[in-house]
Amino acid sequence: MSLPADDLQRIVAVDWSGRVDAAGQRRHIWAGVWTAGRVALEAGRTRAELADWLIELGRETPCMVVSLDCCFSFPAWFLHEHGCATVFEFWHKVADGQGERWLARECDEVARDVRFWGAPHKRPAEFCGENLHRSMRLTDMDNKITPKMLEGDPERAAKVRGITPKSPFQIGGSGSVGTGSLRAMPFLLKLREAGFRVWPFEPAKLKVSKPQPLLVEMYTRLMTGAVKKSNAEARKSYITARKKTDAMYAALPRGVIAKALDSEDAFDALVSCLEMVRWREELAALKATKNRVLRLEGITWRPGVSGKSAWPHSGSARR
Repeated sequence: MSLPADDLQRIVAVDWSGRVDAAGQRRHIWAGVWTAGRVALEAGRTRAELADWLIELGRETPCMVVSLDCCFSFPAWFLHEHGCATVFEFWHKVADGQGERWLARECDEVARDVRFWGAPHKRPAEFCGENLHRSMRLTDMDNKITPKMLEGDPERAAKVRGITPKSPFQIGGSGSVGTGSLRAMPFLLKLREAGFRVWPFEPAKLKVSKPQPLLVEMYTRLMTGAVKKSNAEARKSYITARKKTDAMYAALPRGVIAKALDSEDAFDALVSCLEMVRWREELAALKATKNRVLRLEGITWRPGVSGKSAWPHSGSARR
């Protein structure tokens, strides 16, 4: 039985950042916040400050779902290589300093794990060509699709145009996700230790007498669809068009729209938040996956994806 929509107290969509400097974090980390029908956009926090804020919100409104725009894990073979039987063990290893060691660019070639790539280092040969899939999780490959692959589903094909999830091993260059993901894991661990559940490794626990806030992995491009988000005019056209057909957008306060028009990060946070609101009953009913690979790698949440052992699309092909 799914949770009635009105029972979910709060939804937060975080557009994350792996930047080192505090000023950059405060400028680029945005949160779209829905609270019982009211929508707000917030920035100005570092990663540590954001984690503390989310913990405080979780205590205030434990019936809450939070998404972060980063990878929650790495390919299962990499976790096995490091002796991690669960993703939580992997987070501990990252938090204990291994994450920053992987991110170090200027260490000597013996100490540097060459599988982590991005300017000035090129993608390693073992992750190129027919071996590209080894650098990706199942969920990344499932979302790494093109319109041609979806000729029988024109609606989804239009939405996924330009969607190309990156490998968590990429820590530099356009679209790199690895840096932000590794720098998120210590805070994911902190949130879990503060009482947050983490999907798909754990089921949602919201419709109970003592609910617990839920964390999900999110990819903003899956929420926005095809739009040139870096272009202010494109953002304006997107929101203007949605306001004509979508009551949620039509009801947005002017101040919220102004922030989304002024910042690509704010735009991503807003659209992701509204899509989560639209599918909030599904979010509240999420169950833990029983698939042994996905229990290590995680799943990027999108509408229609569940934690069942059956995998919905072509990305289920094994390495």
